[in-house]
Order: sequence, then C-alpha cells, then structure tokens
Amino acid sequence: MELFYKMISSQLGISEKQISNTIQLLSEGATIPFISRYRKENTGGLNEVQIEDIQTLHDKFCDIAKRKESILNTIKEQGKLTTELKKRINDTWNAAELEDIYLPYKPKRKTRADIARQKGLEALADLIMLQREKNISQSALPFVKGDIANIEEALKGARDIIAERINENEHARSKIRYLFSQKAILTSKVIKGKEDISKYKDYFNFSIELKRCNSYRLLAVRRAEAEGVLKVSISPDDAECIRQLERMFIQRHNECEEQLREAITDSYKRLLKPSIETEFANLSKEKADEEAIRVFSDNVRQLLLAPPLGQKRILAIDPGFRTGCKVVCLDAQGNLLHNENIYPHPPISNTQEAAFCLQKMIETYQIEAISIGDGTASRETEDFIRQQNFSQKIPIFIVSEQGASIYSASQIAREEFPEYDVTVRGAISIGRRLADPLAELVKIDPKSIGVGQYQHDVDQSKLKKALDHTVINCVNLVGVNLNTASSHLLTYISGLSAQLAQNIVNYRTENGPFTSRKSLMKVPRMGAKSFEQCAGFLRIPNAKNPLDNTAVHPESYFIVEQMARYLKCSVHQLIINSELRKKIEPTHYVSSTIGLPTLQDILQELDKPGRDPRELIKVFEFDHNVRTFDDLHIGMILPGIVSNITKFGAFVKIGIKEDGLIHRSKLSNHYINDPSEIVSIHQQVRVEVIEIDKERKRIQLSMIGIPQDT
Repeated sequence: MELFYKMISSQLGISEKQISNTIQLLSEGATIPFISRYRKENTGGLNEVQIEDIQTLHDKFCDIAKRKESILNTIKEQGKLTTELKKRINDTWNAAELEDIYLPYKPKRKTRADIARQKGLEALADLIMLQREKNISQSALPFVKGDIANIEEALKGARDIIAERINENEHARSKIRYLFSQKAILTSKVIKGKEDISKYKDYFNFSIELKRCNSYRLLAVRRAEAEGVLKVSISPDDAECIRQLERMFIQRHNECEEQLREAITDSYKRLLKPSIETEFANLSKEKADEEAIRVFSDNVRQLLLAPPLGQKRILAIDPGFRTGCKVVCLDAQGNLLHNENIYPHPPISNTQEAAFCLQKMIETYQIEAISIGDGTASRETEDFIRQQNFSQKIPIFIVSEQGASIYSASQIAREEFPEYDVTVRGAISIGRRLADPLAELVKIDPKSIGVGQYQHDVDQSKLKKALDHTVINCVNLVGVNLNTASSHLLTYISGLSAQLAQNIVNYRTENGPFTSRKSLMKVPRMGAKSFEQCAGFLRIPNAKNPLDNTAVHPESYFIVEQMARYLKCSVHQLIINSELRKKIEPTHYVSSTIGLPTLQDILQELDKPGRDPRELIKVFEFDHNVRTFDDLHIGMILPGIVSNITKFGAFVKIGIKEDGLIHRSKLSNHYINDPSEIVSIHQQVRVEVIEIDKERKRIQLSMIGIPQDT
C-alpha cells in the first residue's frame, strides 16, 4: 500500500501523507464532497478533483496488482516462473509493459508457429537466429521429413517460429510502440459508394499525425468508421519500422540474413503492426474519450450551476403552433396550481382569448415571472407575451427545453405527476428550470441535456461515472432544502442512498417539515455514518437553530456555541452582527481535531449563512429583427446565449433554429487552448456574424473586438 502512495504522490505531486489519509477516509465510507468540505485537516485542503484523482489512480494500481497476481499464477502453473521473471513482473506498474512480459506465456489459439514446432522445426529456427550457417539450405535438409515435403517448407515453418518470437520480444514491441507514439499517421478514406454522406466529407481523404489529432476529429472519424463511411488506419512508416527491427535482429551477412529479413517483415506486417495499431487505436480513442468527457462534464457543471430565479410564482409556457401553447402556473415551491392550453398562433390564432386567459392566470396566481421554452414557436410566443399589458411588470425568461421531453416521459415524471400527460409535465419542467436549474436538471440523464461533444461515441461507463461525480459535486456544493427537495435530488447528497432519500421524503410527508437536522436521526435506516456524511449539505430555513440553515456541520456546532459564549451573545446574534464576528480570533479555537481550515470555513459561513454560490439570473432578449436564417447578414452584431462548448469553439443561440459557432480563434485576440477560458454555458454574449453558409445552414460568429456587457 505504501508503494501505491509513493507512485500516486509522484504522478499527482501530492504528499504521501495526504494520499494515505485520503485513502483511509474513502475506505471508511466517506464521500468525496464530505472529505473535501469537512476533512481539510486530514487531507491538507485537497479539493474534489484532487481527491477523485487519488481514488482513480489507487483503483488503477489495485487493478494492475490483481492482474499481476493472475499472470503470476498462470505462469507458475506452466512451471515457467523463475525468480528473475517474478521480480520483473512485480517491479512493473505499466500495463502495456506487463502484458508484453506476459505475452510469451499467454495461452492462445493454435498459431502457425505452434504448427511448425509440432513438426520439429524449432531447432531450425534456432540455427537461423544464431546466424552461423553459411549454407542454410543444406542445414535445413535434415528437417525434410514426415509432413515436411521440401526445404522451402521447412524454412517457411522456421520463419513462422521466428516471426512469433520477434512479435513476443519485449524490446521489439517497445521499439515499434515508440515509433507509433512519435510518427504514426491517422488516415481516413471514404468507402466507395458512400461519397454522398456529406457530413463527413472533411474526412473523405484525411491524414494527420496521431499525436496531433484533436479529440473531436478522432471521435468524428471513428463514428464515420462505425457507420461504414470511412476506412481508417493508424501507421508509422512501415519501411522505417522494419529497418529498426532488422538492426535489432540481424548481426551477420550470410544466407541466414535473408531468412531473417523475410521473418522480420512477416512478423511486423502480420503480427506486430496489427497488434500495436489496435493498441494505439484503443489508446487514442481512450484519450479522446477522456477529453470529450472532461468537456462534457465541465459543460454539465456550468449548466447545473446556472443562476436560479429562486422561489417565485412562475407561469411556464411550452410553446407550439398547431397544438397550441401549454401553460402551467407554479407556486413558489414549484407545485402545480393550474394548467391549460392557449392558441395565440396560426393556424387557430385565437389571440384575444389567449390574452384574456393569460391575464386571468397572472392575477389569480399572483405570477412573478414567466418562463418560455426555447423550442418551436418560442420567439412568436415571447412577442405575444411582450405585447400584453399586465398590471405589473413581469420579467420574461427564455429557458432551454433540452431534455424536457426525456424528463416528461420518464418514471420520475410519472411518479411526480401521475394524473397529467407529457405536455403538462414538460411545461412544469420548463418553469422549474427557471426557479432552480440544478434541482430540475438532476432528474434528466445528463447525456440528454445537449451540451456534449460526441457523448454517444465515448465509453459510456466512464461517461456515466464522470457525470455522476459532476452532479454529486454540484448538488453538494449548493446544498438542498431538506423540506422541499425531491427524493431524486436527495439521492445525490453525500451519504444518502435511494432508499434513504425516499425514507426522508416519506417521514416528511407523515410527520410534517423537519425542524432540525438532529431530527433526521428519526428517519428509518438513518445511521450515525449516514448522518455524518449528509447533514452538512442539508438546509432547514427558519430552523430553531440557525446553524441548521448553514454549511456548518453539526459536529462543529459546539465551536460556534463557544464563540457565542465568549462574546456573551446568542448564536443568532453572532450570525446577524458582523461587529461581533470581527472580535473572533480563530487561533483560540484550534485543537487536536479542529484546525484553522475548518475554523475559517465556519467564519465564512457565518458571514453569509446558507448562501447560494450561484450567480444572479439576468433577463435576456434576442434581436427582434432576426427570426429566420434568411434574416442574417454578414457584419450583424447580435446578442446571444452560449448553448454548448466544445474543444474547438462555442455554439451560441441567436434567436433562430440554427446555433452559430464561435471558433476558438474568434473568441479572443490571443491564443485560446480551451474555449471555457473565455465563455461559459448560458453566458450572455454579443457576437458578430462573419460567415454564412446557406447550403449547410452554418453560421460563423466572432467575439473579437465586440464589447461585452458586464
């Protein structure tokens, strides 16, 4: 285990003590959010990403250790495990090198070399590799017997054995692997008859150094390959690879040399190259997956942490033309109060009745904000709403509908609103997304939110794991209201299983709202460990103990109470009076279990108890003159909202069906490696239209030189 800590420390630049303490906490059942927030003294202040990296590397080394054990047992059963071989296996922690060592001993299907060995040609292969024979044909003559008809057949069998030996030679594999890593070219060519699939035409005759191929290009090429559009290969210079192998294995110039050259060429083309090419195809795909997953996770994080409107009474509209606009009214807690359809647009165009119904709903349910989905008829519905004269000014927000249809047909939606159809559920989701994007979006599979880059082409298990971590970290960063959170939202809270989350909701339904965190212990199956892990992330507004609505963990309440006693005031007075808090000297409260990091976190929380780390939401309007693709012209300066971020740029909604693209070279005057350095999901920006491709319905945008609102 100490060896693991040393290797992890070397890779991450984190001390072995921090790593040891972190692994210990994880092994005891502590979650990443809990460790990063409430165990800073143990970890030296490691954040969620660092803790996750430690966990990932630790799991990787554990897997390699298990693989070593399996390999050692297999070789031992063969009676071939020497002391030297065992040491080499135990000393190796590189997965590829480990498999190279194991390759000669790995059970495999019958090969050409095996057949040659059965014919007694191993000794001839040895003679050729020794390179001492001046007349190899004469030396091969004694092997012409039984199933071997002639000298050439004997030599061919010997070459098959040599080819397999070269393929299983660690140094040979290492050399070819190095040449692949430095000089491999990714090449793609269109398959005959598939030339009409234009979305891949950029890759019909494409080549690039593999090490310079961006993740989005590689994933696009691999998708096209899977769809049968492209033939793809990865290869360095074959002649150079063969020359390098010849230098390794040919020492003399005699008749054996020609036999070796043939065996080397055969080994490279038939065995080594396909094996290493597959390895690099998998490795490059894995790296591309990691990059795409990182981009997607970052985007999902930004989306989940988008500014909430908060607890307001909302009228939400799922707009439409022929089927009308589905309208719902929600109370400040997001509960459905009313729903109906209005038909302000063609073909029905019942604008007067629609206006009357809207006015009535706004007055009856004391609506404070309007949320409109950004799908079909969105702009027309927004115009219709803005034309109305309401008794008070009501802010209007356009909300992304991505994934709303997935939610409305889901089991979660059916359980929440069993008596309503998918259209009502979809409208409710549009309204709730405005009030609290995080609480609503966690109900949807993150892949359906629409902010990814080839998310359906990457390793799905790794994607799910990364997105689950992202959602968990976001939910615990913000915290949730214990008395309003759904059971689904609660499942993302540190330490809560699906069953325990449901038990909390059931207890709340039967006994009324929670009045203290301490009363959580009355929930069935809530043990001390679960309480420890979850309590700090659950908020109770208006609780008797004001600390129950803060991120201060119950295990630290006694410290705040000590501070209050020292200042001769109540905890409530300490929270509301900044002058009192200025008198606190944190070092006075340091102990063997409580350090300055925890004390500083507590004081920050007392400054802004129950604060929401998300920014405030801003009202936004698209340009009223741009409704369709044909309304665009080069040079236009337009307001927009960033809808997606990829490695190559950012997509921006500008009020029409098609999103525009700001290539990363057009985000700033200086070089940008990652567009997220400049923009974020849902950021309001101003852009210039610099290119319009009417045939492919593509819009190129730029932010360079365009003043941005602050």
